[in-house]
Amino acid sequence: MRVAEYVSFDAVGLAELVANGEVTPAELEAAARAAAQAVNPRINAVVETWPADDEPHLGSTPLAGVPFLIKDIGVSMAGRRVELGSRLAAGNVAGADSALMRRFRHAGLVTFGRTATPEMAYSTTTEPVLYGATRNPWDLGRSAGGSSGGAGAAVAAGVVPLAHATDAAGSLRVPAAYNGLFGLKPTRGRVSMGPDADEVFNGLAVQGCVSRTVRDSAALLDRIRGPEPGDPYFAQQPPRPYAEEVTRHPGSLRIGVLPQAWGGRRTTAPVADALSRTVRLLASLGHRVEEVKVELGADWDEFVLANARLWTANLTASIDELAAAFDRPVDSSTLEPVTLAGYHYGRRVSGAQFVSALAIRNRVARSLARHFDAHDVLLTPTLPELPLPLGTHAEGAEALDGLGWLGRVLDRSPFTVAFNVAGTPAMSVPVTADAGTGLPIGMQFAAGYGLEDRLFRLAGQLEEASPWSGRTPAVWAGSHTGTGR
Repeated sequence: MRVAEYVSFDAVGLAELVANGEVTPAELEAAARAAAQAVNPRINAVVETWPADDEPHLGSTPLAGVPFLIKDIGVSMAGRRVELGSRLAAGNVAGADSALMRRFRHAGLVTFGRTATPEMAYSTTTEPVLYGATRNPWDLGRSAGGSSGGAGAAVAAGVVPLAHATDAAGSLRVPAAYNGLFGLKPTRGRVSMGPDADEVFNGLAVQGCVSRTVRDSAALLDRIRGPEPGDPYFAQQPPRPYAEEVTRHPGSLRIGVLPQAWGGRRTTAPVADALSRTVRLLASLGHRVEEVKVELGADWDEFVLANARLWTANLTASIDELAAAFDRPVDSSTLEPVTLAGYHYGRRVSGAQFVSALAIRNRVARSLARHFDAHDVLLTPTLPELPLPLGTHAEGAEALDGLGWLGRVLDRSPFTVAFNVAGTPAMSVPVTADAGTGLPIGMQFAAGYGLEDRLFRLAGQLEEASPWSGRTPAVWAGSHTGTGR
């Protein structure tokens, strides 16, 4: 299969070709490898590939036979490295599949590599010392976002139609917005974190994917959702598959619009213009749209402090465990400055401070839940500004402590993290682009706990009304004329 043909299909479309005998999984894998070879030297999204050993049952699932990439954190594949983007974990090899990896295999996905993450997924840009910076295929001087920046860049450039991603503060939605992709953060408890963890960052982190089409994300979530024995959270299973929701009419929704974020960073003019265009589109589709004020449940400084305490305390425990396992020091030879600052800050977080931070989590969850009593969906920009130039996050970072770094991260992505804290689903949809630069702009839609079905219905409607699949970045595997042979 020629790469130009390969990139013209989404994952569900490729699986249909496999099921019909028009192409084999091996031919798709070869095309994906050729696509990676064509674009990865420029975007640095894929940090390792290997010969896939998956043998999917053709036609057994809507994704059987589709090439796939996993993130270098959040999932374990037996016999493969998982280095967390860090020198501290360099060379770490997983001893067994995690529950999520088993579900990827059962979905029929053919996993042949891993994508870049910032160190410990501790940033919303992917510029780790271990791999070097991942570049945005729309503009190589800009960030691909993070922490699933490798996944976002790889999918946007056409290496694979969808890829594994995680999200603890926007780490799935930020790369989706930066790279012109669809990305839905599921409800807390929708996808298991087991068996090695019951929760990650006290329930803030979830598993998911980024994709070029809505139906691909829906099909994958159908295959990976559901609890494992011993999970601490449970989200009620939907009445029908998410893949069916994508083509169902969402009805006339009550949509509240939050144009300015919690905290001090203002929405820039290009993003505000994109939001206005999105509001007009929604109104034309029959939705009732109004600007709202949404109480966070805590003031911004209190919110940032609580998140810093939860994040750094968890980070410190993970670093100590890794250092002991590999007999490596915890210092600048193994950790980047902001990670090391977070480690030292986390060591000073007391038990009482940690419990108080959990109380803030509860207040935020209760406050946002009250909003969803009045509106079916909340609309915000995914981010207040266009994709940032590489290096922006790092400017002066060596002078920041753990609280200062988290404050910077949340200031750059102030719309996303509240829904991690609350545990509710939220999606970034590439509804439009900047008129001046052509860069994609994501719009975030959030719904109440367990209501991914509502979001998938709305996303399907938006994809039909304002298609984005025809937009391709400057670095695009489809421009490659070779074959996967």
